Amino acid sequence: MNKSVKETVKAALIGAMYAALTYACAGMGLAYNSVQFRFSEALTVLPLFSPAAVVGLAVGCAVSNIVSSVSPLDMIFGSLATLIAAVATRALRNVTVRGFPLLSFLAPVIVNGIIVGAEISIFGGSGNVSFALFVTNAASVAAGEAAVLFTLGAALWAAVRKNDKLRRVIER
Repeated sequence: MNKSVKETVKAALIGAMYAALTYACAGMGLAYNSVQFRFSEALTVLPLFSPAAVVGLAVGCAVSNIVSSVSPLDMIFGSLATLIAAVATRALRNVTVRGFPLLSFLAPVIVNGIIVGAEISIFGGSGNVSFALFVTNAASVAAGEAAVLFTLGAALWAAVRKNDKLRRVIER
């Protein structure tokens, strides 16, 4: 199979998994607004292994944000946050602390906290935008992101690292 076709298929599968997991969380009230605990965010570790994951995550986020309860602009800003975080995750993949890519894990936490926190504060409904509201929303989004990444994401990262067959499927 042509390498670019393989990368496109990989990106599409990652995007589909991201959207499906986000929709599952939406059904539990955990995917949108300031309290977010998207299981799909565990997949944000995949750019550590493959550049195809960068595009797959951004497209998956755009698809999953079609039904966002925050704003139709969530398709733009949420997807942009995911794209920036995925690019940063990929760029920082070789920076480790005792073998753990800590900065790559922190990228989605920080980027989503700031961008999605601002988005929720501005477009989320109350009309009373303040710095305190932004800080509260940013902290809430970042906390949910960190909880998923440092549990499910860390488990996924470890599983891919330890399983040669799985790593070969995900890597180039």
